[in-house]
Amino acid sequence: MKGSSISQKPPVLILLGPPGAGKGTQARMLEERFGLVQLSTGDLLRAAVASGSDAGKAAKAVMEAGDLVSDDIVIAILRDRLAAPDCAKGVILDGFPRTTLQAEALDQMLAESGQQIDSAIELEVDDAQMVTRIAGRFTCGACGEGYHDTFKVPEVADTCDCCGAQDMTRRADDNTETVMSRLDAYHEQTAPLVAYYADKGALRRVDAMGQISDIQDAIAALTEHVMP
Repeated sequence: MKGSSISQKPPVLILLGPPGAGKGTQARMLEERFGLVQLSTGDLLRAAVASGSDAGKAAKAVMEAGDLVSDDIVIAILRDRLAAPDCAKGVILDGFPRTTLQAEALDQMLAESGQQIDSAIELEVDDAQMVTRIAGRFTCGACGEGYHDTFKVPEVADTCDCCGAQDMTRRADDNTETVMSRLDAYHEQTAPLVAYYADKGALRRVDAMGQISDIQDAIAALTEHVMP
């Protein structure tokens, strides 16, 4: 029987992984294949502010003051977003939670509607290989298509395969030293969160250093298991 969620509520998934692990690519696959909606913390905040909702107004005041938006406000915004019709098939959380305190608050909020975190999928990486992977990235400035010096080279040098533009850009922080620092920070920050979901039996691990198609198949199999 497909699905393992007793409540048969729309599934809530979390993708965990350091910068460059491919979370965005895999989230898009889950959106297309299962009809799930990727919810990025940054996008949620911007949309809430633009909507003028109570939570959005609160977030706007905090952001304009130059402060960090509190967990309570983020949870309120997320609660509103989960009630939207397009989230009926389930969601993928991106960028939240980042700490065990946030994870606990999220669990409490989801429990109000009989939901839970169905899977926290950790994309496991090799740090040394990740440095090579990230440091070689560049993007089409016109359409956003991603490329790499080694793994994904345009068919015509400096020309986007998708739109034909010749406007390739590189992030200033995609260099070896910065990437190593970001990876260290990620592991330090995320280790408690990984342990939290492991203790709850929700953690799933996928080797994210292989072929994209293999990673997609592994994540799809885990997702299929929790779909109503």
